[in-house]
Amino acid sequence: MYQLIRVCKPSRANLVHLRIGLRPPLLRPLPSRLLATSALEPPKPSSSRPQIPTEPLPRPRLVNRILLVAKYTGLAALSSTFGILLLGAGIFIHDAFTYTNKDVHRVPVLPLALHPEQGGPKNLPIVRALVDDVEDDEAKKLLDKPKLVIVGGGWGAISVLQTLSPGDWHVTVVSPETFTTFTPLLPSAAVGTVQVRTLVEPLRKIVARLRGHFVDAKAVDLVMSERLLELETLTSTGNPQNVYLPYDKLIIACGSTSSTHGIQGLKHCFQLKTISDAQAIRRRILDNFETASLPITTPEERKRLLSFVVCGGGPTGVETAAEIYDFCQEDIVNYYPKICREEVSIHVIQSREHILNTYSEAISKYVEEKFRRDSVDLVTSARVSAVHPDHVIYTVRAPDGTITTHEIPTNFVLWSTGIAMNPFTRRVSALLPNQVHKKAIEVDAHLRVKGAPLGDVYAIGDCATIETSVVSHLLELVDEADKNKDGKIDFNEFDFMVARIKHRIPMAESQLQKVRTLFDLYDSDADNSLSLNELCKLLEEIGNKITSLPATAQVASQQGKYLGKKLNQLAKKREVLEVNGIHDLDEAVSKTFRYTHLGSLAYIGNAAVFDLGNLSFMGGLAAMYAWRSIYWSEQVSARTRFLLMIDWIIRGVWGRDLSRL
Repeated sequence: MYQLIRVCKPSRANLVHLRIGLRPPLLRPLPSRLLATSALEPPKPSSSRPQIPTEPLPRPRLVNRILLVAKYTGLAALSSTFGILLLGAGIFIHDAFTYTNKDVHRVPVLPLALHPEQGGPKNLPIVRALVDDVEDDEAKKLLDKPKLVIVGGGWGAISVLQTLSPGDWHVTVVSPETFTTFTPLLPSAAVGTVQVRTLVEPLRKIVARLRGHFVDAKAVDLVMSERLLELETLTSTGNPQNVYLPYDKLIIACGSTSSTHGIQGLKHCFQLKTISDAQAIRRRILDNFETASLPITTPEERKRLLSFVVCGGGPTGVETAAEIYDFCQEDIVNYYPKICREEVSIHVIQSREHILNTYSEAISKYVEEKFRRDSVDLVTSARVSAVHPDHVIYTVRAPDGTITTHEIPTNFVLWSTGIAMNPFTRRVSALLPNQVHKKAIEVDAHLRVKGAPLGDVYAIGDCATIETSVVSHLLELVDEADKNKDGKIDFNEFDFMVARIKHRIPMAESQLQKVRTLFDLYDSDADNSLSLNELCKLLEEIGNKITSLPATAQVASQQGKYLGKKLNQLAKKREVLEVNGIHDLDEAVSKTFRYTHLGSLAYIGNAAVFDLGNLSFMGGLAAMYAWRSIYWSEQVSARTRFLLMIDWIIRGVWGRDLSRL
């Protein structure tokens, strides 16, 4: 009898086991269709082992994957090792060339720099030469160049310095601070989101590109007739010493201070305009939380300590309130007693009906709704009447006109409501009789200070405002446009006058679109001409409709770039223009300044809003990272960009620094 035998097919794993001498697991049976019977083949004993093929078998897929991973892991390790060695070698080479002894013996110094002569209206030392004017050949080349003096180190001044071409001017920067500050991130520095060192860049490093000079002093007065800028500096003994600094061109870019609005008790408030302000705010916030954590602090006192009041609903006030909220949510709740977070209250007092009132209505409502969700107390249509050491008093006007008085116990008040002149700009404004603006120095469309000698003094940034009054140019405009000298302006003459107005005051262009309609509207007697009285009324109403440029970093930056480019052209064409007898050099080399609004943005607590004119964008993390990207790209140097990125990473991984320094 012959017997059907079930033949088993060895699997690949079994073959591997057999090749290395191990007993394979149970063999996998072949499919039934491959079974065969043979009348000639006798049955094999069940203990017989299957035949092992002698030809080499392919590697298992798992082994190939392991080898591939090992290969690329080794390559990555070798690449990393090579990169680290290369970086170390680069640092070593850099240090080898950096830490060398440089010969600084017998440095030449002008005698006038060591012993300045006396002069000027107050008989003060006149600094006609600086100690580093002739220290090398490049400095000597600039000694005979026109002297450009820049007062201030803010956005406008930095933009001028970054735009100027090296070798055209003998540049001197005057500032009581030795650094420039990236002011939009001061609210972040006030709670430790970024470090203050990240926001500053030394002015000496910025001016070094132009081989310029820096004077650590404060401008206090100006003698325009002799082109002398009076400075107040400190001697080695700490006593004040006033000197004169000569100039050929003077740029005033010294910023502004906060407006007080006549409120009593503002000495108890913080401002947020400088690095010192941010450091003081940070110390007060941490002091409040530390005191509130003590067991001897009463519940009433704890609530007062943890009450934060922000006066002003503009970008600075809103961003500061948002940063304080983030600080409490992300750090206080983790490292302080939970009751401290529970007792925190944040109040924003705004005099208008909405916060961020200069932004679009949609953005204002979005921010207000987010603050309400975050339990931030918004007090709108309110005015602060007094600030005391332990509370704030404010009044609210109801829709029916009734006024009620309220009080908020607090140990922290931030004042961020408008701008005002600093002492130097107030002094310059007082020297010129036609300066009537109460908050800033008035300049023309070429950014020249009105009333100063033509082309000698410029003002940019928060300390300046471009004139919007058209009626003040009435007589000049009539003299240019009245071709037949009949004392009246017909339509053709008015059309010419409109072109001159647009040239003198570019911001009036939007109000002068429909020329014929304007002419007919103010031609009250319908005689197809405008009398002086009719023309005066027309120009006055146009001036009232023109909105002044906001006191923002964007405006100051554009003005600085415009002025830097103009000065480059003046340096190249000055001799030719003077030979040809052209007196208005600014008009000859450059058009008037025109501001281009690129949009406004604000941080509102792990979210951000963008007002781009006709387009508004608001959102959460995506908008916040867009906000970060814009501010990161606007940094002054690569050093501050690197530090800012590191600060954001540290805050995300380890949180804010809670040390009180």
